[in-house]
Amino acid sequence: MNKLNTAKRAAILKALCEGVSVSATSRLTGASKVTILRLLEAIGPAALAYQNAAFRNLPTQRVQADEQWAFIYSKDRNTPPELRETGERGDCWTWVAIDADSKLVITWRVGRRDAENAVIFMDDLAARVKGRIQLTTDALGAYFRAVEQAFGIHGVDYARLVKVFGQSFESGPSRRYSPAQVVGTEVLPGMGDPDPKHISTSFVERVNLTTRMQNRRFTRLTNAFSRKLANHMHAIALHFFYYNFCKAHASLTKTAGGIHRTPAMAAGVTDHVWTLDEFVGLLGD
Repeated sequence: MNKLNTAKRAAILKALCEGVSVSATSRLTGASKVTILRLLEAIGPAALAYQNAAFRNLPTQRVQADEQWAFIYSKDRNTPPELRETGERGDCWTWVAIDADSKLVITWRVGRRDAENAVIFMDDLAARVKGRIQLTTDALGAYFRAVEQAFGIHGVDYARLVKVFGQSFESGPSRRYSPAQVVGTEVLPGMGDPDPKHISTSFVERVNLTTRMQNRRFTRLTNAFSRKLANHMHAIALHFFYYNFCKAHASLTKTAGGIHRTPAMAAGVTDHVWTLDEFVGLLGD
């Protein structure tokens, strides 16, 4: 690590954050794959720790939450049960909650898609926001009990949104790689009094798309998937730091100087767009 200067580290992180695989990053930057993974192992915890400390007492009003699928080493159906139970291999979900106004990714959790992770995820979300929020999730059954435990049945305006898919008459490869058409939505009873105009998961689903496009480990039908759970988690922390602090969003209003803001700026967490050199500075010397 000491042999890499700040510019080289920033170049490596830039490639990883823009959807370049570890192997391709090695070819582009001249750094070995071992060096790149060591940098990832160092920057991931630093990115996680910084965001964990910074995202507290957020004046959030509307939150959307969702889960995104990936896998470690092999999919569940191809993973021996004894390895799948450890959580180190098999299907892996990233639970994500965003501020619908600032687009800030407030918190995330990597784990199975079950009640235990739902509770931990919602408890963490509740600890980061102040005041009453309106929350929208999908219809995953584990959410209701988790939201009630984290916020209290009278402490949140909560709704669950169910997508209604149309019947597809296509078959073959075109059907296999095309998503089903959404023909409508249905709102399930939740808690409190959520505003119908803001019952939506569109923004968090767009964040999921960004993750799948810009984090190579999520790209479908490639051999760039994660082999180790720890590196997968480091890559997610890196991705969300870049998304929150370094990437200006055209959907957010500009500053007085005419510069598009990052989600962290829009949420009042920082006052400027972070450079990757500044991000690398979290590692110290």
